[in-house]
Amino acid sequence: MATILVTEDDANIRRLIKDHLVSSGYRVLEASDGEDALKVMEHHHIDLLITDVMMPETDGLELTSDLREYGYEFPILMITALETVEDKRNGFLAGSDDYMVKPVDMEEMLLRVAALLRRAKITSSNILEVGSTVLNREQMTITSGDTVIELPAKEFKLLYKLLSNPKKIFTRQQLMDEIWGYDVQSMDRTVDVHIKRLREKLSAVKDFEIVTVRGLGYKAEKRGHS
Repeated sequence: MATILVTEDDANIRRLIKDHLVSSGYRVLEASDGEDALKVMEHHHIDLLITDVMMPETDGLELTSDLREYGYEFPILMITALETVEDKRNGFLAGSDDYMVKPVDMEEMLLRVAALLRRAKITSSNILEVGSTVLNREQMTITSGDTVIELPAKEFKLLYKLLSNPKKIFTRQQLMDEIWGYDVQSMDRTVDVHIKRLREKLSAVKDFEIVTVRGLGYKAEKRGHS
């Protein structure tokens, strides 16, 4: 089941979109503007974002641009009352994958959502297997044998990033930019603290280890590999 975040300041439109998505089998999260959406993403993995453009605080263009800058790659469908070629151009330049003009035809929206998720190969990318250990990105759990460990969102994202790119060295700054990029209060030691917590929680998992590369950052390696 894919998780979709609907970001729209009009509660009635947001509810209408949510109802159609839920009826089609999707899990739906809600946000009233860009700032609210970022807070939701701190605690939940999402597979696709549907966002209005004209919203108070952080609008849809700014939200989309920020997410792409921070390294988020999930599909983004923009919905707006603005319909000029220039408006659409700005949406795509900000990083959106598709664009619909209000009033939205809900059946067409569902077709576009399905196509975007299919292109992003969401179903297969929600599960990552490392040896006999399974990471479930939708549930944010680590399963090793009979043990299931549920991690906070940022710890899970950090581990998933490292294990998705085994042996690749990530600097602290690279990890900060992708996982804490919009949190201006994050400090340099934030990554170190989260790595320490992960090592403690996953001490019994033998399929991989998180390696400190002195002077550079961190990498993940399968046990028994150099």
